Amino acid sequence: MKTAIVILNWNGKKLLEEFLPSVIKYSENASIYVADNASTDNSVQFVKRHFPEIKIIQNTENGGYAKGYNEALKQVDEDIYCLLNSDVEVTKNWLTPILDTFKSRPETAIIQPKILDYKNRTAFEYAGAAGGFIDKYGYPFCRGRIFNTIEEDTGQFNDTTNIFWASGACFFVRKTVFQTLNGFDESFFAHMEEIDFCWRAFNLGYLTTYVGTSTIYHVGGATLENTNPKKTYLNFRNSLFTLVKNAGGNIFLLVFTRLILDGLAALKFLFEFKLSHIFAIIKAHFSFYMHLPKLLRQRKELKQLGNYYKNTSIVWTYFVNKSKTFNCL
Repeated sequence: MKTAIVILNWNGKKLLEEFLPSVIKYSENASIYVADNASTDNSVQFVKRHFPEIKIIQNTENGGYAKGYNEALKQVDEDIYCLLNSDVEVTKNWLTPILDTFKSRPETAIIQPKILDYKNRTAFEYAGAAGGFIDKYGYPFCRGRIFNTIEEDTGQFNDTTNIFWASGACFFVRKTVFQTLNGFDESFFAHMEEIDFCWRAFNLGYLTTYVGTSTIYHVGGATLENTNPKKTYLNFRNSLFTLVKNAGGNIFLLVFTRLILDGLAALKFLFEFKLSHIFAIIKAHFSFYMHLPKLLRQRKELKQLGNYYKNTSIVWTYFVNKSKTFNCL
């Protein structure tokens, strides 16, 4: 299988300068692409000058993660796509266990490696950690990271196992599957489009797998910090998008429950005096209502299954039962 590592870039010259060398050094048998989202800095010129072996794809606009990759991957012919954030350091032999898993498990369509924190290298990283799941109300969480509680890596997740969603920070997917699903939903712009993709893949019978013998280090927050209200807006809005499109059962009851829980999240921000995040949640809900007719049309066109996510409330488990780690769920 031929592999393409595709790094989406937007005004990220400093990140490319710091992290491209490790990708080049440890990805000997893969083709490496930088897909540029209409940057206004000189990052494209920098790559051409210092890394001439890297292939450049130039998108005509900054369409975010979803549209940026959808457009770029039309020009990539390899069998396996690795969508890699520009703020990732890879390690020796990181590709080998990933490709071995694709070969030995033909039912696996998507793979995520172990994602550790670049700044705290013994801890998991927020965006993906050791693979993602969804609770019964559509809230995402990870092995190794639940809400803001992040575990130390002690080898507890050195396994290979099926998960529900893989992190977009390092997202391996078969080209045929990416094309079958028509890529990412571009209305997401950024954040949670990989969860929507994995959910749609699962509903069609494809599997997503975590491979803990492959390790990368992710800076995280290089585009938007977790404390940025815009990230709050996108996460709350896109979570509702994903739920309406893909969840089985009574979607109106499920969404109503989510609206109540999102209101409780807004109260928590109020007690923390984070007013900008309250406005972000309100804005997210208004955007959700505006998009609801389209989402319901998409729901009719897509396949949904029954109760296949984690049959628990991660909010209740975390905040009421005080279970802070994945193995305590």
